[in-house]
Amino acid sequence: MDLTPYVDNLRRELAAAADASGDEARALAERLSVPLESAARLTLLNVLSAAMGDVTRELAPGSVDVRLRGLDPEFVVTPPPAPEPVAEVREPAAAPVVAAPPAGDADDGTMVRINLRLPAHLKGRARPQTRVRPVRGPGAGTPRART
Repeated sequence: MDLTPYVDNLRRELAAAADASGDEARALAERLSVPLESAARLTLLNVLSAAMGDVTRELAPGSVDVRLRGLDPEFVVTPPPAPEPVAEVREPAAAPVVAAPPAGDADDGTMVRINLRLPAHLKGRARPQTRVRPVRGPGAGTPRART
């Protein structure tokens, strides 16, 4: 960032104010303008540093630094780190556990209700695969999922 236009503007404003006060004030302003240039640059750098400190507090954990290259300040922006993409954890699909009937027990036709809770990512994929159809035969009052 080039500070020269701002320092030159300050010098012009000082000269304009001195012109209104007469020849002696104009001569004094001309003598003071060179030493005031470095003081004006230093003051502008302090203002820029303070402003970038405020910006850095708002950007945390990112930052903005002011560095001096020659006579001109330079802004160095360090953005906050990008959030790492969340890797989808896929759990292996558990094979259905089917309990074998105890030896010697015959199928007596009794119905059993089993609740199965699936993880959300499997539930979304499984839901379109199921359709409800009525069961024919004894105890056919309840619909069941087709397998």
